[in-house]
Amino acid sequence: MVLQSEKPINIWGFASPDEKVKVEFAGQTKQTEADKDGNWSVVLNPLKISAKPQSMTISGTNKIKLDNILVGEVWLCSGQSNMEYQMRKLAKIPKPKNEQLGFPADEVEQANNSQIRIFLVNRKQLAKPDSLHKSWAVAEDSALRAFSAVGYFFGKELQKRLGVPVGIISSSVSGSAIEPWIAQEAFNQEEYFNNQKVSNDPGKFYGPMIEPLSKFKVRGFLWYQGETNCFLNETLSYAYKLKTLINLWRKAWGEQQLPFYYVQIAPYDYSKQKSDKVVLTPDTEPSFWEAQQQVLRIPFTGMVSTSDLNDNGADLHPTYKWEVGRRLALMALGKTYQQKINFSGPIYKAVSYKNGKALLEFDNLNSAKSSSLTGFTIAGHDGKFVNAEAFVQNDRVIVYSKEISAPAAVRYNWTESPAGNFYSNGLPALPFRTDNPLTDKFKVN
Repeated sequence: MVLQSEKPINIWGFASPDEKVKVEFAGQTKQTEADKDGNWSVVLNPLKISAKPQSMTISGTNKIKLDNILVGEVWLCSGQSNMEYQMRKLAKIPKPKNEQLGFPADEVEQANNSQIRIFLVNRKQLAKPDSLHKSWAVAEDSALRAFSAVGYFFGKELQKRLGVPVGIISSSVSGSAIEPWIAQEAFNQEEYFNNQKVSNDPGKFYGPMIEPLSKFKVRGFLWYQGETNCFLNETLSYAYKLKTLINLWRKAWGEQQLPFYYVQIAPYDYSKQKSDKVVLTPDTEPSFWEAQQQVLRIPFTGMVSTSDLNDNGADLHPTYKWEVGRRLALMALGKTYQQKINFSGPIYKAVSYKNGKALLEFDNLNSAKSSSLTGFTIAGHDGKFVNAEAFVQNDRVIVYSKEISAPAAVRYNWTESPAGNFYSNGLPALPFRTDNPLTDKFKVN
């Protein structure tokens, strides 16, 4: 396995009541006694990064030896099927259309980096004592075939860029809504959910699949989920659910500044799907993206765009998982590891209007290129949007149309099948609308 560097490390287990237990690792020796229920734990002092395999010895009336332990960077990834999406599927998918993004179809056969370790959560076994740590494996062969593609490619990029051991824990459930990943008590503490019943089995997966991991120190979280909630036409409520999840997980690990990086759900033809519960429209998915983005106002968060990562609007599981993992890694490298790299495309910040044009400001806008931009629409006070001309000038995007003399709102990629070409730093802009109704409704604190 990989243990997280630079943080106090919990080692815990089970023994007979009052049994004396000694833990030895990396030159440290810690001793304790099991309580009356047989539970024990010790805390190791923060560990230095080590790519050299070490052994841990745990001694009581018997002796357990755990071999091949590295010290480096550990991340937990979670969500629904696009996070769970297994590496084995890469060998069977059609060749993607965007050849510039590569196609690592034979990645499992090529993988031979013992510095990347993976842990696939099995919810049926996680609560049971596991003195052999059977769930940890080097990222190769059958263990890698069954593992999250997004999680693996994130770990691969991180390991390559940092040059340290990387451990990835994957705990995902296909088709899951967000509510099962959040304890009911957390909903009770979020004012937005006062006097409303939360559906979709709150806490169902948090209890068996997240909470037991919370003693295991990590550097941060990766999240790829939302399709199930988008099918329910959620907007503001999803933003509050994601906020509740972030606060709960950080509290469970006892670290309020743990990074939380998440993925924009990919373009999909929601408006063509039939639903018994809600009416799905072409606005359903862009409105959901908008809700996802509200959470960027919470400190130590980041969202990667996937608006260019689906070859087929009828595919709920787009193939470019290697690029999603890479973009998440860029986010972590830039924001968590403070590397001086470009880690995000443009993110809309503010708009002003002058002489019949809209002047838009963005974070992460590299203004080197000012060629014509597509994907923008503009409207006057009547709210009727038309296609717009757009270009970069003096660190701003200028948007206008001859049809609109007094513009009042601008949108970009506001469609479930986006095709806009607004990039910066080689990364796509997040979709947005300047007439965003959630800005005043979503409260961070």
